[in-house]
Amino acid sequence: MPATPGPEGPNGPSTGDTSVTVDLGGLTEKPSTSVTVIIAMTLLSLLPAILLTCTSFTKILVVLGLTRNALGLQQTPPNQVLAGLALFLSLFIMAPVLGSINDAGVQPYLKGDKTTAQAYADGVKPLKEFMLDHTDDAELTLLTNVANRDLPKNRDDVSMATLVPAFVLSELKQAFIIGFIVFIPFLVIDIVVSGALMALGMMMMPPVMVSLPFKLLLFVLVDGWGLVIKSLVASYQA
Repeated sequence: MPATPGPEGPNGPSTGDTSVTVDLGGLTEKPSTSVTVIIAMTLLSLLPAILLTCTSFTKILVVLGLTRNALGLQQTPPNQVLAGLALFLSLFIMAPVLGSINDAGVQPYLKGDKTTAQAYADGVKPLKEFMLDHTDDAELTLLTNVANRDLPKNRDDVSMATLVPAFVLSELKQAFIIGFIVFIPFLVIDIVVSGALMALGMMMMPPVMVSLPFKLLLFVLVDGWGLVIKSLVASYQA
């Protein structure tokens, strides 16, 4: 009697290789809270240096200080008042740049759309463009030669290590030019008062005591603080 074939057993698992591909869409993971806190603390520690070297704070503070010296005042307004005014004027001037940095670098990094390197490269571009717009070629050439580096083909290729000190030098030069212009009318008042006292034979009368009220009167009549601030803000909007 022929053997009856038994029922076929269930098919075993396939021995072929199966690969699984997961497409993340090019997105990176969001930074953890600890990493965000470390970066924030690092930026806060570097904030004074960034404020002094990469913003308009230095130029504004120097001009305000020179204006106070031109009036012949030593501690009025106090240094804290001048620094506070310079700080808020710097925030006013740098607001568009800070907004661009936030949109291009900070927010995409916090959302996980960009890596740390990408966020830094994209976020620093608005600040670099601002600094390049207010840095003279002479300062860039000077700092490049001092560092014994080759001159870049165009301004956009300048490194931040060269751009930052060149920007500070340009800001100081512009601040001294504005300060010189502010000194001229007050110097004229000092010369006129000194000549008048000499003609009257009042050798013992300090010319500063006589010229100071006239300086203050002139400064108030022409709205001196307003003119200085308008000139400073306009120098960054050209």
